[in-house]
Amino acid sequence: MKHMLKYIYSITFFFSILFSYSQENDNTIDLHPKDTIKKTEAYGLRAGIDLSKILISSLDDDYTGLELVGDYRISQNLYLATEIGNEKKTKQEDLYNFTTSGSYIKAGVDFNTYENWFGMTNIISLGGRVAASSFSQTLNSYSIYSSNRYFYPDDFASGSITTAQEFSGRSAVWLEVVMGLKVELFSNLYLGGSVRLGALIANKEDDVFPNLWIPGFNKVTDNTIFGASFNYTVSYLIPLYKKKKKVREKFVDEGDKERKENSNGENGPPKN
Repeated sequence: MKHMLKYIYSITFFFSILFSYSQENDNTIDLHPKDTIKKTEAYGLRAGIDLSKILISSLDDDYTGLELVGDYRISQNLYLATEIGNEKKTKQEDLYNFTTSGSYIKAGVDFNTYENWFGMTNIISLGGRVAASSFSQTLNSYSIYSSNRYFYPDDFASGSITTAQEFSGRSAVWLEVVMGLKVELFSNLYLGGSVRLGALIANKEDDVFPNLWIPGFNKVTDNTIFGASFNYTVSYLIPLYKKKKKVREKFVDEGDKERKENSNGENGPPKN
């Protein structure tokens, strides 16, 4: 009988210690464990082409153009960006017809203002460019202005001269503000577009025939330095490496606060 009581006492003592230990561990259980999965995002070079210039070239006999676009991601929301292109445009004005032909380059940065969910890489960007163009202008034909309406009652032109005259060595430099959008259609394939407002800071021309149209800048308007342009692109991202996705601080703080409130509510004194 004594051995039986001693055996029961030993078992009871063992289970009381085990129960006490489990109670202590229950108080330290994290009911909101942190996500241990590392969330990474692809970084690399995205290259593409402007579809709008290809379309306009096929529809307009007086225009040919090609633009290549690219960007390189250097941080979570910051991209180095560039555009390189070539354009040729013939325009008919009231008294003259001219052709502008040349190339241009634009370089700058884009900042992504859109907060993606994990796994999404869409971009709504605001950026800037420094742009430069080298080109020539050819005066194809022009009419001489005449105020004598007796001999030319229908218009002010007294005759047309068709001898072409080329003005080479033209150049221009301008700054651009860029608002853009890129949407991932399929894995690493993006459809995008942008609108641009440019301001000329240098414009090499002469008094004989001014720069009326600049490749990459478009039409030059009298008495203003501003111009506008756009593009519509398809591009492909070449992933080079991956980096851990940063979580915004306010999300981290809110998550920690929620865990503390839940912990106090379950383990702390009851709230009134």
